[in-house]
Amino acid sequence: MLGIVFTSLIEMLEEKVSPEFADEVITEAGLESQGAYTAVGRYPYDELVKILTVLEQKTGKTQEELQHDFGYYLFGRLAQSHGQVMAGRECLLDALEVLDDDIHVQVKKLYPDADLPQFTVLSRTEKAMRLRYFSSRDLYALAEGLMDAAADHFGDALKRETFKTSTPHTYEFSLSVS
Repeated sequence: MLGIVFTSLIEMLEEKVSPEFADEVITEAGLESQGAYTAVGRYPYDELVKILTVLEQKTGKTQEELQHDFGYYLFGRLAQSHGQVMAGRECLLDALEVLDDDIHVQVKKLYPDADLPQFTVLSRTEKAMRLRYFSSRDLYALAEGLMDAAADHFGDALKRETFKTSTPHTYEFSLSVS
C-alpha cells in the first residue's frame, strides 16, 4: 500500500488523540516497519490491518467504523495535497463518475505503483448513481468515508446504501444527492 495512506493514518491519530497514542498503537501493533513511513514508500497491507486491530481494541469501534473515520480524514489530506485531481468537478457524482478513468489515472501518474480499487458506474442520473467497488482488500468502509467527505466538500447531502455482492471483494453503493 502507498505510504501516504500510512502517514495520513498516523497523522490522524496524532491530531485526533495525541502523538503518544499514535506511538503506543505503533508499538502494540508490532510492525515490521516500526511505523517509519514515508508518503512515497510502499508498505504491506497487513501493517494497516495490524494498526486497525490495535485501534479496534483500544477504542471499541469496529474495523468498519475505523476505516470510515480514516477515509473521511484521508479525503481532507488528499484534497489538501492533491486538489488538482478534483478540479473541474462540480459535485460528488461528477467526481465518482470519472474516478477510474480520470482521477485514478492522475493518481497513477503521481504513484505509479499504486494498487487502487476499481470503481464502475453501473447507472447515473442527475441526482443518483449506482457504483460497483472492487478491492481485494475489502476496504469498502474506507471508500464510504472518502465519499462522505467528498460529498461534504462539494456541499452535497448524500444518502448512501452499501450492498455486498455475491462476487468476492465486490460491493455496490447506491448513492443519491440533494
